[in-house]
Amino acid sequence: MRLSILFWIAAAAAALLFASAVLHMLLLGPRKKANYNPAEDEERALLYAGKLSKMLQCDTVSDPDETDPEKFRHFHSVLEELFPHVFASLKKTEADGNLLLYWKGRKDSRPIVLMSHMDTVPVEGEWKYPPFSGMIAQGRVWGRGACDTKCSVMGFFQAVEELLAEGYIPEQDIYLSSSCTEETGGGGCAKLADVLEGKGVRPWLVCDEGGAIMKDPLPGIHGSFAMIGVMEKGSASLDFIADSDGGHASTPQRHSPIARLADFIHHVEHHDPFKRRMPEPVRRMMRELAPYGTLPVRFVFSNLWLFGPLVARVMPSVSAKASAMLKTTIAFTVQSGSRAYNVIPERAVAGANMRFIPHEPMKESLEKIRRIAARYGLKMEVLHSEDVSMQADIDSEASGMLIRVIRKTFPGVGVSPYILTGGTDARIYEKICPNVLRFAPVVFGPEEKHGIHGIDESIPYSVLPGCVDFYRNLIRASADSVECSNTRESQKCESCGSQTGRI
Repeated sequence: MRLSILFWIAAAAAALLFASAVLHMLLLGPRKKANYNPAEDEERALLYAGKLSKMLQCDTVSDPDETDPEKFRHFHSVLEELFPHVFASLKKTEADGNLLLYWKGRKDSRPIVLMSHMDTVPVEGEWKYPPFSGMIAQGRVWGRGACDTKCSVMGFFQAVEELLAEGYIPEQDIYLSSSCTEETGGGGCAKLADVLEGKGVRPWLVCDEGGAIMKDPLPGIHGSFAMIGVMEKGSASLDFIADSDGGHASTPQRHSPIARLADFIHHVEHHDPFKRRMPEPVRRMMRELAPYGTLPVRFVFSNLWLFGPLVARVMPSVSAKASAMLKTTIAFTVQSGSRAYNVIPERAVAGANMRFIPHEPMKESLEKIRRIAARYGLKMEVLHSEDVSMQADIDSEASGMLIRVIRKTFPGVGVSPYILTGGTDARIYEKICPNVLRFAPVVFGPEEKHGIHGIDESIPYSVLPGCVDFYRNLIRASADSVECSNTRESQKCESCGSQTGRI
């Protein structure tokens, strides 16, 4: 009798939970669509493609061991030819190849920094078109840096160029920032941030690369979404070292250096030591994407209060990118040992890259992996490390302005925050700016994502007018930020005509 009562109580509780979950999903309303297609503007698109092409013809590959400022100064001279009004009107500061331009506005209370790096990663493999040709073909501009990130550099330089030609004076001070060491994790951007800090400038908003308009960002979520990076994971480069007395391979002993490294790597790969947990930006991302999802996705994402632990558990098997937003990760990327096949190495090394999550930050994650390595007789050396970045407030006034501009420039897109699993220069500005947001105003589909740091990097030139318009609108919106921040969600701002910036 007691078991029967307990069964019916459990069944009633389960039914109540299910009904509550269904109600939460129904409250989302009809399934939303996020459709965006760039407007056809062939004349502008080809004009901008020509400028981007000339920028891509400059080899600006950065070297972690040696920075050649002259290589980047040559790139600056190309920029001067392409954007003469910018360099004639803005105050230029150059620091070892890194570039900062200052456009004086009517006020300096809410300065804005528009930034994107000029350097690129090296070129490997066979390309369809030479990687520094800047070829315009098949509706695309081809070359190393097309997506990452000379398209954005072209975008904000062209926006300022056009506004200057129109005689426009910005309401707030505007800074254009571009480093030449982003891809190598160098200190170029820090030199530019130090210039502003030394002058007492505290930017109100920094807009860098990181997010973009992404197609189908998660399984079951279809459409085009402006993904705004509100924070970055931390990162570290590590060496795991196995030492021995060496010897001839004809008389091997157990637990040789490479075998110990292999056992360690196998253990970490098959027994993930890091905790999966859903940070608040990821919860917010899933809640914002829920109305656009298929029925199962809508049901789960709208009820994270119930399914959150399940999502954290199954996400790694569904999406590696989404999984990386839930936990610290480690990827083994480099290995070395003996140079001869018949020699047991006296030292073997496996290199790895780690990315830290807020609930297991740098110190905690490093100590955890160090303890595991010690079980296999390995030493760990940290070659480079930096902790998790600050988290920007997606509900701040500055974020609201950025979101309004996105919606005005790219009508029909969905908007969502997310955690950037890679790294950018943006974190450097966090010491002087509370609103550091990561969004590049271009559309990244599968082909663009594949080309970043890969072969045949290219970008459709049809997206370039939208890129320029975004920066034009953002500069102009700085005059309307106070008025827009006071509008209600259902209203349009009378100053800029756009919907309010709440997600």
